[in-house]
Amino acid sequence: MPAHSSDAAASSTEVLESLPASEGAPARRDRSRRGARRTDWRLGGRSVRRWREWVLAAALAGLGVGVLAATAVTVLWPSAAATAVASGLLWLGMLAPVVFAFTRSRPVGLVRFRPVDLLFGVTLGAMLRLVQGRLESVGGDPAFPQFTRIGGQLPDGWLFSDVVAPVLVAPTVEEFFFRGVILVALYTVLRRPCGAVIAGVAAVLFSSGLFVLVHGLVGDLALDQVVSVGLLGLVCGALVILTGRIWGAVLTHITFNAVWVALAAVGTALS
Repeated sequence: MPAHSSDAAASSTEVLESLPASEGAPARRDRSRRGARRTDWRLGGRSVRRWREWVLAAALAGLGVGVLAATAVTVLWPSAAATAVASGLLWLGMLAPVVFAFTRSRPVGLVRFRPVDLLFGVTLGAMLRLVQGRLESVGGDPAFPQFTRIGGQLPDGWLFSDVVAPVLVAPTVEEFFFRGVILVALYTVLRRPCGAVIAGVAAVLFSSGLFVLVHGLVGDLALDQVVSVGLLGLVCGALVILTGRIWGAVLTHITFNAVWVALAAVGTALS
């Protein structure tokens, strides 16, 4: 190769290497930006790419099956154990879509825990229970609820059905279903066409409305209970949308139910 050709090639290489990053590698930077891992599921990205219509459809189908199964048990099986079995079937109907969704992917940051989540949960849960108590007192309900007793005695298994299930099982399953799967999937579907704000408001309202509807279908709710359950759903949904984390909602629900259990224990002891 002639000497002047080698000199020209070397000169061209030096010129390309000396170009600023903004001029020399725009395509590389764009590819890197597109492939960057997002740190929050609310921004979209790979971790919620598969949490869209299919996950939302699976969640609604699982909930429908659970509600139908629970209703069938309570209607066709007049037994003391019917309520517990119906609750278990309903929770299974919710849990199956949660497992399905999380096996597809895990929304980044959703299950991250921060100490402030505990503060949110305890404070908001207690405040919501105070509001609910105030609503009940206006309706003339007694100050302290009571556990159901049969022949003056607490039934077998009451510790699980009246304490463990409402304080630990129900809040965890319900929050991961309504605020985890339903809210996140719907927000992901609506975020691009509608914008983050509208998607967030719609996801909170829809998940809260569904939360109230399910509680109304499986149990008779008085007006004050509809209001208190609706407020619980709205607060928990807002926590997930505003923080991007699920544990504040779970702990709020746990505190809300735990305060009722504590009051019921006092009411049962006093009676």
